[in-house]
Amino acid sequence: MKLHRLFMTTALLLIVLTACAPSAEEMPTALLPAGMAYAEGAEIYFIHTEASDPEVASLLTDMMSSPVLYVPALAQTPEDALADVYVFDNGLEGMGPLGFQADVFDNPPGTENYSPLRRLNVVTWVDPAKARLLKSLADIQSAESAGEITIARPGVVINMPFVVWNGGKR
Repeated sequence: MKLHRLFMTTALLLIVLTACAPSAEEMPTALLPAGMAYAEGAEIYFIHTEASDPEVASLLTDMMSSPVLYVPALAQTPEDALADVYVFDNGLEGMGPLGFQADVFDNPPGTENYSPLRRLNVVTWVDPAKARLLKSLADIQSAESAGEITIARPGVVINMPFVVWNGGKR
């Protein structure tokens, strides 16, 4: 009898909770502009939500016409909790935040070191006339080893979760 009463109480509770839950149509949604970039050679899409530097937050806000919050505490994120994003400041013109090729990410979702918190790496072509499209960390490492690019790490952290990636989406 106690088991039957427990079962009935649980079932009733589930019915009440389900009735109170918003339907898919009632769930609040937000439109966030997604940027296109590359990870492991494939196109991915991501959003910018916060940055540890006020100038970077302002640049991304203007670029995406959507607020990117300045959160200085992001700069205190432990190194082992960060992944990398590579942003180009010369070379091929494109849709990147500085007007050049799209960003390149390492560690997409599904890899061991995925993190939405990204350490900013600024890539500069030594000879911009010889710039070519780089679409993966391996491409960047190869170009750096060949002396074709330099990489500056200004200490900026940006929250950049993926929304669409090779094999998945939110």
